[in-house]
Amino acid sequence: MSRQRTSGASRLLYATSRGVAHALLTGVLRDGRSLGTTRRRRLDSRLDPRERAFARELVFGTLRYLPRLEAWLALVATHPPRDADVRVLALLGLYQIGFTRVPPHAAVNTTVELTRTIGKPWAAGFVNAALRRFAAERDAIDHIGLAANARLAHPDWLLGAFRCAWPSAWECIARANLERPPMTLRVNTRRTSRRRYLDILSSTGIRAWPTRHSPEGVTLESPCAVESVPGFGEGLVSVQDEAAQLAAALLDAPRGSRVLDACAAPGGKTAHVLERGAGGVEVVALEEDPRRAGDLRRTLARLLLPARVQSGDATEPDAWWDGRQFDRILLDAPCSGTGVIRRHPDIKVLRRPEDVDAMAGRQRAMLRALWPLLVRGGRLLYATCSVLSRENESIVGSFLVEQADAEVVRIDAAWGRPAGPGRQILPGEDAMDGFFYAALAKR
Repeated sequence: MSRQRTSGASRLLYATSRGVAHALLTGVLRDGRSLGTTRRRRLDSRLDPRERAFARELVFGTLRYLPRLEAWLALVATHPPRDADVRVLALLGLYQIGFTRVPPHAAVNTTVELTRTIGKPWAAGFVNAALRRFAAERDAIDHIGLAANARLAHPDWLLGAFRCAWPSAWECIARANLERPPMTLRVNTRRTSRRRYLDILSSTGIRAWPTRHSPEGVTLESPCAVESVPGFGEGLVSVQDEAAQLAAALLDAPRGSRVLDACAAPGGKTAHVLERGAGGVEVVALEEDPRRAGDLRRTLARLLLPARVQSGDATEPDAWWDGRQFDRILLDAPCSGTGVIRRHPDIKVLRRPEDVDAMAGRQRAMLRALWPLLVRGGRLLYATCSVLSRENESIVGSFLVEQADAEVVRIDAAWGRPAGPGRQILPGEDAMDGFFYAALAKR
């Protein structure tokens, strides 16, 4: 095929919701790329808003239920396809028939047509037969007892990790990860009040209600595109889950204090600290990844908030620290992300068991490296969006054993549950993401 014909096929592919969904899913399932690295470019192609929303539904839904879809494919296909592109097509069609309101015949026909668009017409017969068989035998397939990994749509190792960490709640965690997450906003109280912002939403016909635990939070009845959120462009609100909004209050940075946000991008918690500080808090926002540092700067610019964005590795402060200690340190440590799978279902595909141990090693190194930067009497808040004890209470507990001048600041709260020296929110509790927090004071 000539370059011109290939380019024409690509333009056609990316002009349809199903074509964009196929491209994004192929990036994750075949190439092992994070969904976040390609999603914005692909979904901001030439799709109109409705088509863009449908593409997003197909991508997130297929990844959310991937192990179950793979089990279904094994049942309806005598010889599952070895070709990765064709496999993605079959899974995409199965998701439409199994979980959407798309009529089965339309799901079959559009998926078969897509085999030609991607240049693999030889697979049309296979895709047609597999999808038609699934549509015809759906009721019988629903009564087949599936293995736990297919039924709960998680890889075996991850279910085992949940069971080890939460023996009585592991299945609830897995089920919560299959739910669609709410869209929650954080009101910038330097610009307006939550009550006034709820009135703005009501006047525009958007139904919403205040969050239960965060005094600045608002949850929308129905998610919508960020650009259509009233006041977003003007800095009145930010998109942030309620669990993440709890960090600023737990950090409790007093007026005049110096704060380090050690893993700051994309800037939600940095901005919240500054909003609560009403201009009386100095914040150094540290970020190692240059691309993510750009996201951080854009967040601060949109909200008109001042912070010194610093490039550097939290485990090597000698390369960026100016020698002045901090009154507060927020360490929102890189983690497995097992508490936010409902927002990032590609985690179930891309994460591996060995990644958790690697993350734990880095978390431990960050804590040790940052502790000397904290003044005596200061506070460090350790946070992750993980539900695994290896990244949470085990990390903080071992640090407390080795660090004689560290003590726990007890978190008394109506949210979450005690977890060693900290407090854990499990996914879906009070509609929040899974988060762990532990506060440490320096004697």
